[in-house]
Amino acid sequence: MGTESPKYDEKDVYPAATDVDQGEVHENADQLQRRLGNRQIQLIAIGGSIGTALFVSINSALFHGGPGSLFLAYTIYSIMLGLVNNCVAEMSTYMPVSGGFIRLSGKWVDDAWGFMAGWNFFFYEALLIPFEITALNLVLSYWRDDIPAGAVCGVAIFLYACLNVLAVRAYGEAEFWLSGGKVILIMILFSFTFITMVGGNPKHDAYGFRYWNNPGSFAQYRTTGDLGRFEGFLAALWSASFCVVGPEYISMVAAEAKRPRIYIKQAFKTVYVRFGVFFIGGALAVGIILPYNDPTLTDILTGSGSGSGTAAASPYVIAMTNLGVEGLPHLVNALMITSIFSAGNTYTYAATRTLYGLALEGRAPKFLRYCTKSGVPIFCFIIVMCFPCLSFLQLSSGSNEVLTWLVNLITAGGIIDYIVMCVTYLCFYYACQAQGLDRNTLPYTGWFQPYCAYIGLAWMFTVVMCYGYSAFKPWDVTTFFTDYTMVGVAPILFVGWKLIKRTKPVRSHEADLVWEAPIIDAYEATFYEKPLGFWIELVQMVGFRRKGLGDRRRSSVVVDPE
Repeated sequence: MGTESPKYDEKDVYPAATDVDQGEVHENADQLQRRLGNRQIQLIAIGGSIGTALFVSINSALFHGGPGSLFLAYTIYSIMLGLVNNCVAEMSTYMPVSGGFIRLSGKWVDDAWGFMAGWNFFFYEALLIPFEITALNLVLSYWRDDIPAGAVCGVAIFLYACLNVLAVRAYGEAEFWLSGGKVILIMILFSFTFITMVGGNPKHDAYGFRYWNNPGSFAQYRTTGDLGRFEGFLAALWSASFCVVGPEYISMVAAEAKRPRIYIKQAFKTVYVRFGVFFIGGALAVGIILPYNDPTLTDILTGSGSGSGTAAASPYVIAMTNLGVEGLPHLVNALMITSIFSAGNTYTYAATRTLYGLALEGRAPKFLRYCTKSGVPIFCFIIVMCFPCLSFLQLSSGSNEVLTWLVNLITAGGIIDYIVMCVTYLCFYYACQAQGLDRNTLPYTGWFQPYCAYIGLAWMFTVVMCYGYSAFKPWDVTTFFTDYTMVGVAPILFVGWKLIKRTKPVRSHEADLVWEAPIIDAYEATFYEKPLGFWIELVQMVGFRRKGLGDRRRSSVVVDPE
């Protein structure tokens, strides 16, 4: 294994690890604190995987591709992202450091690669915060259109600030309950789908899979015939690429998770089930309840109807209206509000920790490393909170279009993150081989490696290069720059930092595979109770406690310096 790096002993970079007597065990090499329990981590993982795209924006995939293309696209993309998850799970479970995968990329690939990955992810997350606040206003307009948009923006920004300026435990507890609302919502929608398709609806119409036959499973988009059906599939695939997410958020919370080698491992392992149940199941359900040529859906997506950004545009709400189901659409809209708010809250957290991770490695100003006593990177937080203020642009319709355009510019950043993860894993894999580190001794060992990484890399690269193909025929300059700006900016960030800092690729036999592992191992060794399971932790919330199970640890132990 590589030479142990002394970096975590440098007081100017990691003060929390050194401002104590020698030998004392700490939660991190930096100033973040591990306060997130198993139940919070599991629900945060779910919350990062479910957004309004699954409830509303999926309507465009159904309209353009039909139920067959929708189901295939979401299934294939979920499988491919599962391959990426298989990569980042092995790395983040072994090295759950602050900044997540972006710091791993700089440590094991190239400092310039980490610079590009970090700033790409930061702007991707930060610019999504005002987008979610804008969506919040749109969803509220489902009930009435005279709610002051400025007041909604102000309240949302205030709540995001309160939840993120406190200790990480406050954020984790908020996300636990908000993400719980998402799970309840999707369970309600799945139940609605099954009950109504077998005849449990006011019209007593057991429609089953009728819409797969009439109007059909595969819609034609842009052109006709087989090519049109293929383009319909591509439209559904691009929708899936922006709806199906998750591994990046687990990686980001790893540095503030209790017992990361156990709880983060469990969170990554359950991602596969979440992909199958929530995304593939959601795509199947949408294709069952509504035909792709439904008049209301067509009017909304062609611009001749209203309610495109509200629950009225949800395929589920349209189906409820068609079947004469009353009351339930209002519940769906209410739960969608919690879903949107939760997404914005997660983006605020992820952007703050990303900026902090950049600062730790010298890729952002040094003063951003400062944390409060409760482990909050306060200056990073202040900078991030400037981005939600962009939501006030929606008070002017023209400015709102600019905001939407800005957010669309960085959408490709999400797929670039997955490319970063695959490349980082391949470097990590070959470093383990070169240095004789048996991957089977790691807390989590990815299966079918390195082939999963190669397949995931090839897939994500193809998607990010081709998803804007519609800009070429007919040629549309605006669409081209909207789709491909970040694809062009990422290489500029990489090359620019490499030229400025004269960075070199990390060779396999020189990669630091020790890094912060001793600190994490020592921290894990301080626990003297068995880890809590998800359901056991839920039971303990109401006062029941099983003896010998918990997260209690020795507050301080002395480690043999040898």
